[in-house]
Amino acid sequence: MDRPVTPAPASRSGWREAALAPFRTRIFLAVWLASLASNFGTLIQAVGASWLMTSLTPSSDMVAFVQAATALPIMLLSIPAGAIADIWDRRRLMLLAQVFMLCVAAVLTWLAFAGGITPWTLLAFTFLLGCGSALYGPAWQSSVGEQVPRGQLPAAVSLNSLGFNIARTTGPAIGGAIVAGAGAPFAFLFNTVSYLALIVVLGRWRRPLTRPALPPEGIGGAIGAGLRYVRLSPVIRVVLMRSFVFGLCGAGLWALLPLVARDLVGGGPLTYGFLLGAFGGGAVIGALASQTLRERWSTDAIVRGGSAAFGLATLATAASPWFVTTMLALIVAGGAWLLTLSTFNITTQISAPRWVVGRALAVYQVAAFGGMAIGSWASGLHAEQVGLAPTLVLTGLLMTASSALSRWLPIAPLETKALDPMRPPPGIEDHPRVPPQAGPVVTTVEYRVAAEDHAEFVRAMHDIGRIRRRDGAHRWRLLQDVDDPELWTERWQNATWLDHLRQLHRVTVADREIRERGRAFHRGASPPRVRHMLERTPDEARLEDERLVVRAVQTDPNMPGAEAPARPRDAARDP
Repeated sequence: MDRPVTPAPASRSGWREAALAPFRTRIFLAVWLASLASNFGTLIQAVGASWLMTSLTPSSDMVAFVQAATALPIMLLSIPAGAIADIWDRRRLMLLAQVFMLCVAAVLTWLAFAGGITPWTLLAFTFLLGCGSALYGPAWQSSVGEQVPRGQLPAAVSLNSLGFNIARTTGPAIGGAIVAGAGAPFAFLFNTVSYLALIVVLGRWRRPLTRPALPPEGIGGAIGAGLRYVRLSPVIRVVLMRSFVFGLCGAGLWALLPLVARDLVGGGPLTYGFLLGAFGGGAVIGALASQTLRERWSTDAIVRGGSAAFGLATLATAASPWFVTTMLALIVAGGAWLLTLSTFNITTQISAPRWVVGRALAVYQVAAFGGMAIGSWASGLHAEQVGLAPTLVLTGLLMTASSALSRWLPIAPLETKALDPMRPPPGIEDHPRVPPQAGPVVTTVEYRVAAEDHAEFVRAMHDIGRIRRRDGAHRWRLLQDVDDPELWTERWQNATWLDHLRQLHRVTVADREIRERGRAFHRGASPPRVRHMLERTPDEARLEDERLVVRAVQTDPNMPGAEAPARPRDAARDP
């Protein structure tokens, strides 16, 4: 049974107060309202692009490629975007992404009015808008924790999902009406204007700035640290696998929905908009019910039920020739989609500390949208070869079967973790004898453990080793002394002293509790002995000797040998 992230409300009014608590924060409310306007524009543009493609080409795979062109940039660019979000100002990154999408949308609108749109031009501009979304997404999602208290984070994530799906409820229908009455160029124009409100809000937001204790990592190092953290975090790793499968199996319904509206239901762009609106309406219902469902069901049960419900809804869509029954099936699909993806998102955010949350969310987006991109492409090709209905039946069966993954890959319960950073040991940050780029740095910790505790100690230490490697340690090892079997040495390496300091700053309160379990086996009279050592080669030793001589000459020019400071340099050239 899950332990809720926030206390369960005692009454309906208490539930409503907890669910809407983030709205009491002014910046969250302002960003939410501006995002709502932008979401309307995005969905209206999506309707215009998808329906325009059906008029430009009869090919099913080209229609499906519109969805793939939206998801593919998120798969390719989210991880670098997440690294930038963690090491740069998130507000500025969000603002940059919105301005970029405004410019792309404006050019697309101009080309559409000028009659210069071809199928590949439409895919190219859809891809560029997807690039802007990929840049914006990790920064926006990770900034939620800066807008509201951590205890309100699940409610804030649900409200963001609710905002998007409110737009999805009526936005596609509006988009369908615009396309049917005025044409796709006006849908693109509406999207262009919709970016302005969010740009104004982000421009006026004075994000609280904290001075970092250490200089930021480079992009390459930040990406590597994020990927390492996710790989060595069991909870997030399971979320990635499940979200990839969910996106892969669920993308067929998304990608082929314009063809469902045209071929199975026999409608036009307005029908397509209403079908998307039904999906969005179901998602709104799912968002409103999410708080109650999370109190009654475990996170794994929500994902399992959501996968099964989405699969059955896809099968119903494939079998239905009637508009009303297809609408009802899509309402179920929308609720299942929202509950499942929001559960993945919340689990990732709750399981990652602030220093890496942008990268963790980015990797999650890569998994989910990567599955969607591959699924959209594959379903389009399959529909082109064997037909629309058989493809929907296949994807529906696969999605329903994927609910069985809970047996082998269960989603961990949502629970609050003490992810606040621990302060490093006093004095180690400003060590007078170690420059930041010195290294490699080898750290050892010596434990004395009774023989009867060896098996439990080894298990506890391997959990500690996973945490150290997750936070940046390399070549972690646990060694036992041959001559003194009760003496154990934990050893790991960092590339530089600065990397060692970064690892220390990444230790959280929850990590400290795990480390204390291992240290509890120590039976020595004093605490475990910690040593920090720099690796040295003969050439490095000669250079260090030279620096010592030069330093001594500068301090006392009359000392013996001061007149010949060049000897170490000569020796350094010897083979």
